[in-house]
Amino acid sequence: MRYHNITKDDMLNGDGLRVVLWTAGCIHGCKGCHNPVTWDPNGGLSFDEAAKKEIFDELDKDYISGITFSGGDPLHMYNREQVKELAQEIKVKYPNKTIWLYTGYLWEEMKDFELVKNLDVVVDGKFELDKKDEQLHWKGSSNQRVIDVKKTLKSGQIVLHSM
Repeated sequence: MRYHNITKDDMLNGDGLRVVLWTAGCIHGCKGCHNPVTWDPNGGLSFDEAAKKEIFDELDKDYISGITFSGGDPLHMYNREQVKELAQEIKVKYPNKTIWLYTGYLWEEMKDFELVKNLDVVVDGKFELDKKDEQLHWKGSSNQRVIDVKKTLKSGQIVLHSM
């Protein structure tokens, strides 16, 4: 897996203060994407032990609510396995921290991925410029959904995350 940045004390990509891992690689190519530099799966830096330590150092802080995987797309085929492993490790080490993931894939396309069981919230769907709305909370366009993963998996129906 490759990544572009690790953001600390982020308040825009999920509940509370978060650490955000911006992965490299995206096949969606959404018109108006705010982060097209992350599309190239060979861009950025190799995710290594130093990057992992940087994330864990942030998650060690009591005031950090959790991690958000964004990009690029954390579900790009080059990212899935390491994102799954990292999410599993975070869930074990920090059971009270939440894990959010932003993806251009729809829930229906990803719901059976093994990594989903370690997520708390998924923001799904491609960014659509004609549906952009800066008043939306945690998403860029009105077609995207902020999904409560645990409740959705339990009920079998999509349950939206409440603000």
